[in-house]
Amino acid sequence: MSLPVEEIAPVPLSAVLRQGTRDAHAGANSELFIEELLSGALTRDAHADLTAQLLVVYEALEEASAALGSDDRGAGLVFTELTRVPAIERDLAFLYGPAWRDEIRILPATRAYAEHVRAVGGSLPQYAAHSYTRYLGDLSGGQIVKRMMKQHYGLDEEGLAFYTFPDIPKVKVFKDAYREALDELDLDDDEVAATLAETHLAFTLNRAVFTELAEIHC
Repeated sequence: MSLPVEEIAPVPLSAVLRQGTRDAHAGANSELFIEELLSGALTRDAHADLTAQLLVVYEALEEASAALGSDDRGAGLVFTELTRVPAIERDLAFLYGPAWRDEIRILPATRAYAEHVRAVGGSLPQYAAHSYTRYLGDLSGGQIVKRMMKQHYGLDEEGLAFYTFPDIPKVKVFKDAYREALDELDLDDDEVAATLAETHLAFTLNRAVFTELAEIHC
């Protein structure tokens, strides 16, 4: 016998995003640049170039985080432990030298990605989509990237600070807390749909960066 609609528990937002973007996530991981980088087929320059692109994206995302930190609905999704920009800057100083700001190149796809995040970052559903896509990726697949960079390109902790979270001693515990905060945003149905759509767009924007990196390094 079917339960009345009002007795059916709604699907948590974290589950909606995980299930609804499974194919998009797999597609991003199968991009040529990522496959070649993780296999050791590229060079340390490719890792450095990727790190430079990350800086611009995270500057935009963390500007949105700072603004959302005072928002009653969204403040619970902003975790200072996740802040990445200072770590990326340390990596770039190691990879390029002290004049790294004059050395890095930012690709058109990266600028488009960052501009979009700045344009929509004040909206809680859109911010949640980009935060979820980037930060949970850093805490999950990002740890695989870190291990492969060490194995293939002679890097140690220097040059890989982006993938290190010193204020998060237990990653699984933190990821569970993050998903709980995501589920507690209390978005309505339209906002949930907007979050899912924006998460798909986040993967698309990210893949566009990988495509341009592949044109240079693969």
